[in-house]
Amino acid sequence: MDAVAQALADATRREILRMLRGRTISAGDLAAAFSVSRPAVSRHLRVLREAGLVRDVLNGRQREYHLELSALAELEAFLRELHATSPWHRRFEALETEVHRVGRRRRNANPHEEPQRRKETA
Repeated sequence: MDAVAQALADATRREILRMLRGRTISAGDLAAAFSVSRPAVSRHLRVLREAGLVRDVLNGRQREYHLELSALAELEAFLRELHATSPWHRRFEALETEVHRVGRRRRNANPHEEPQRRKETA
C-alpha cells in the first residue's frame, strides 16, 4: 500500500494513470505528452510498474502500458475504513435516516399530495 500511495503522490504519475484509463499507450506516446524528458517519464513509469499500478507488454520494439486497478484495492479498503470511522460519516448517515423518516411521515400524512408534486416538478 505504501508504494501505491507514494506513486499516487506525484501529479505526473496521476496524469499518466488518467491517460491509461481504458486504453493501452506506448511509452513513446506517453513521453510525448509531457514536457519533461523521456528518461524522466521512464522513471515515472518504473515507479508505477513497481507499485503494480501499470503493466507493460513488449510489442515489437515498443513497450505498451495499461492500467492495473487491482493494486488500488488495499489503499481503497484503508480509505473506506478511515471514512467509516469519521464523525462526518456518522452524521451524514444520521441525516440520511432523518430525511427518509420525514419523507415517509409526509407521505403517510397526505398520500395524495406526493403525486401532484411530481407532476408539478416534471
